[in-house]
Amino acid sequence: MKNIYKSALKVAAVLLVMAGVLVLPACNDNPDAYKSTSGLPTVSYVRIPDVLSSDSLITHAFMNTTIALVGENLTSVKQVWFNDQQATLNTSFITSNALIVSVPNSIPSNVTNKIYLINTTGDTVKYDFGVDVPSPLLSTMDCEYVADGGTAVINGNYLLPVAGSDNPEVYFTPNIKAEVVSSSLTQIKVKVPVGASMGPVTVKSRYGTTRSTAFYFRDTRGMILDWDNTNASGGWRSGVIASTDGISGNYVKFSGNLDDSKGAGSTWNEDGFSFNLWGSANGRPQGDLFTTDPSTSVLKFEINVLSAWSCCALQMIFTPWSTSGTNGYIADGSTPRGLWKPWETTGSYTTDGWVTVSMPLKDFHYTQTGTDLQKIQPVGNYGGLTFFVYNGGVVGAACSPEIHIDNIRVVPAE
Repeated sequence: MKNIYKSALKVAAVLLVMAGVLVLPACNDNPDAYKSTSGLPTVSYVRIPDVLSSDSLITHAFMNTTIALVGENLTSVKQVWFNDQQATLNTSFITSNALIVSVPNSIPSNVTNKIYLINTTGDTVKYDFGVDVPSPLLSTMDCEYVADGGTAVINGNYLLPVAGSDNPEVYFTPNIKAEVVSSSLTQIKVKVPVGASMGPVTVKSRYGTTRSTAFYFRDTRGMILDWDNTNASGGWRSGVIASTDGISGNYVKFSGNLDDSKGAGSTWNEDGFSFNLWGSANGRPQGDLFTTDPSTSVLKFEINVLSAWSCCALQMIFTPWSTSGTNGYIADGSTPRGLWKPWETTGSYTTDGWVTVSMPLKDFHYTQTGTDLQKIQPVGNYGGLTFFVYNGGVVGAACSPEIHIDNIRVVPAE
């Protein structure tokens, strides 16, 4: 509420300064209240509506940017259009000499680089002004591990075609152009080219080029467990290892029966739904499993859920390098962990093949029952890792899921 109040004061101050109004005490009247007028408006210039940037005149702005039109008789304006997109007007932000408006957040179909002001009688005044469309925004890949020739799905925004084409262009590391299968404003489906390797993906549109930072294709940074070059042997349970229909070789397989109908946590199927990596028993060097800052890092892995999963949470628990030969931390009520319950809102969860899951480590602050501990582990307590499907604090439906997990890694949050 305090921020909203400050913003309102700033906007009001700008309007008054622009209008040249001196605020004096008054009784019950409001001489500065909006009153519609007739005649044609004029625009002298456009600027940023901030008293600290009063000399910042602009000739173009990005979509959804708030700008101030400065001129005369602006109270005669009934509509404002940027290219072929209509803006929303608020008469509280209009005086005779100033009109504050946000550039529409829709991409124009017909680009004229003009603002159109329409008055009370339908007359139109044009003013030269450009609307900038952002470069592609790349947020996620449905799955960051896809074989050559397979279809990868890239999600984001402003994924517009390049000039003269129906699609944007996509390049995989090391700068190999891919065939686009289909595209929309928010998603691209693309065939992974032969020779694509680990690294960022680049998307080019008519409005710019963006290199992915939120994800890397076939990311190996911060790899903890891939069950090919790294495994969980030496812990309480190393997990059931399988390779049929894997995403990149071996993976860990969870399967069996889950039923918490007697209350969240009544199921305890440790043999079927867990693995433990203990750094000291596994022969790993003493210390944390990753080197990035936990507060700005993300745990990622690929998962394939073949049959319906409808109860118990996937608990992701980091432990110290030495666990003293006990798994008591699973239900001790004090060890922070991440909880993933993708079935909770829909009642059941399966995947159509492998998908990538991302969990910020700053969200690892729950007990096994879902109680918020309001803390994450300090640096030095990330030498071991346990995945265990158990409890979570929400009762679901009995199920017998089969869950495959691979490529557990910790990467920087970009």
